[in-house]
Amino acid sequence: ERGSERRLHDGGYGTDGVVADVKSALTGVGERGEREWGSERRLHDGGYGTEGVVADVKSALNGVGERGKRERGSERRLDDRGYGRGGKSTCAIGAILAKRYDSASMNGPRPDLLTDLLRDVSRSFYLTLRVLPEPVRAQIGLAYLLARATDTIADSDLVPVADRLALLRLLRDRILGGHDEPLDFTGLAEGQALPAERALLERIEEAIEVLAGFSCFDRCCVREVITTITSGQELDLVRFQDADSTRIVALETQEELDDYTYRVAGCVGGFWTRLCRAHLFPDTALDLARYVDDAVRFGKGLQLVNILRDLPGDLRKGRCYLPADGLARHGLQPEDLLDPAREPRLRPLYREHLATASAHLEAGWRYTCTTPVSQSRARLACALPLLIGAETVSLLGAGNNVLDPTRRIKVPRPRVRWIMVRSVALVPFRRRWEAMFRTPIGPIAAPPPR
Repeated sequence: ERGSERRLHDGGYGTDGVVADVKSALTGVGERGEREWGSERRLHDGGYGTEGVVADVKSALNGVGERGKRERGSERRLDDRGYGRGGKSTCAIGAILAKRYDSASMNGPRPDLLTDLLRDVSRSFYLTLRVLPEPVRAQIGLAYLLARATDTIADSDLVPVADRLALLRLLRDRILGGHDEPLDFTGLAEGQALPAERALLERIEEAIEVLAGFSCFDRCCVREVITTITSGQELDLVRFQDADSTRIVALETQEELDDYTYRVAGCVGGFWTRLCRAHLFPDTALDLARYVDDAVRFGKGLQLVNILRDLPGDLRKGRCYLPADGLARHGLQPEDLLDPAREPRLRPLYREHLATASAHLEAGWRYTCTTPVSQSRARLACALPLLIGAETVSLLGAGNNVLDPTRRIKVPRPRVRWIMVRSVALVPFRRRWEAMFRTPIGPIAAPPPR
């Protein structure tokens, strides 16, 4: 650990270096792991030995590297609304149902739907998916793709809000089995700047066909979480329909913020838990009420971190997720947050929200450590976003101007790779692995020193 891991932490390097460190670390801990865990060496929950870890990490990182190179080119220059220069929506609601798929071209979902396409849509979630145990991988991956499709529709700013709401309901009804008319989002897809989101909309019927092949239980779980997520997206569209850079609309209360983070992310914790409980450890004795509550807080914490990190960008779209009642307590109006010079006045309130996010992430780590030790893949899949989220909270609380739109605070890629290597390498050592998480920042509920 003091050798290869330190090199990765200090310098950061490519895929081969990461894989070599993972393999070296796991080989090195193997003998000690046997002594600590006995002859079983529970590095897996179904054939998950050293080579399995290395293969998954290498595959995932290779995908990240290739996409990263492409995105650092022209795609990064596309605007935040998801449209290229001069792009416009050619979507008409009636055309979505009127156009039929050519039966000769619909030969079922292609196998890359839950691999290459998902990787292109979200590099970060793809890393988590690769680690997940196989019995739940397809269900969680498909739910993510469907949620990302509805989010792409909701974020298509050049389409009128009323049309986006109609499209969201149309897709949700299709997912729920309310009608069996195939959807053709080609017109809407043509307005998307990112090729992955364009492909996702064009292939939405493949995703729905995969859903139809799931068991009744899995299908119901996916449909339930998509229903909740789309309710949050609809609420967002209605709430901010008149917002723009000249008219900032804010949530009113902390309760509204808590409700929003539940709808778009907290509900995923319950979905994840039901699937893993049913398919991976149905007979394990657990305090289910607390376990599910921690799962919900896990999702809410990650979403709150995203909100706090993306504050400057959201403000310039007219959206303020920091509740107005809290701002008023500190003598602020939502419009004041457009001025980075107001950051010192905002900082005490901002730190209160960081404290909430930190507490939610701690609950998420408790959830991760409560997951049975034999389910190392499931524990790893939870650990990666939590550890990265904790790092982000630390950066946000480190005194940076969180209202500065020219500086997006994020965990550097070498640090993300370091987190991956370390979390995998410490799998055999339960106490050390569970000690990886630290409260992101200190007594953040109190205002910083003047």
